[in-house]
Amino acid sequence: MSNNPLTQYFRQPAVYVKLPSGGKYYADGSIVMPANQELPVYPMTAIDEITYRTPDALFNGNAVVNVIKSCIPAIRDPWSIPAMDIDTILVAIRMASYGTTMEISTTCPHCTHEADYGIDLRNLLENMKAPDYSKSVTDGDLEIYFKPMTYRNLNENNQRQFEEQKILQVLPGTDMPDEQRMSALSTALMKITEITVGALAQSIAAVKTPAALVSEPEFIEDMLKNCDRRLFGKIRDHVVEAKLGAEIQPLKIVCSECTEEYQQAITLDMTSFFADAS
Repeated sequence: MSNNPLTQYFRQPAVYVKLPSGGKYYADGSIVMPANQELPVYPMTAIDEITYRTPDALFNGNAVVNVIKSCIPAIRDPWSIPAMDIDTILVAIRMASYGTTMEISTTCPHCTHEADYGIDLRNLLENMKAPDYSKSVTDGDLEIYFKPMTYRNLNENNQRQFEEQKILQVLPGTDMPDEQRMSALSTALMKITEITVGALAQSIAAVKTPAALVSEPEFIEDMLKNCDRRLFGKIRDHVVEAKLGAEIQPLKIVCSECTEEYQQAITLDMTSFFADAS
């Protein structure tokens, strides 16, 4: 194909971003990291906007993956992105496409006054932190090492949990016999528990014992299913604490009507994060 004389009008990088992970935890060949650690971020195209407005593609994760491939081509396999980088990537794409300010609607819990506030996305990027995965959990002669889940892990777990929660919501209104309904309810709750255990297993890199270093996912998940509740709780609390420490902190807002201060959570899922941007 001959050179396109219109290439000078193609989009150019609008933002350069450093990932909280620093490029660690990616599968081999899934990211091309520049020497300065700053990834170029391109604005979304019209096709990208159509993609993230497709409900099925949003639900199965393909919308997010395709938009990331388009806007940050240095990330060759978005499915392998560690969880700690997802929010940073979404913010960077939003900034490159629509500017550094994002409007959010909020309602004061004290007086129910509704208002719109502008958030400087650059401040969000500066405050994003990566969990410290060098910290391990020790319990007797066990030492447990951790890692971030990938975007694929997150997406698959969210889909499975959504399906089971939907069943729980529908069951009370069904006409099935009580015994059958209780059986279906018990099955759905059991599956949600299995999803939780699986997610914890995906957050564990390895378990060190006096005799071996175990990294096989199936062995780790088997241990979580059969260990006592104390050890399970210790592992769960460590994973939750690491996750909370890396999340975007709620925005402190002073109500313009009653002057009371309250906190507003900031959601970065594709559906809501880009919905008001066009």
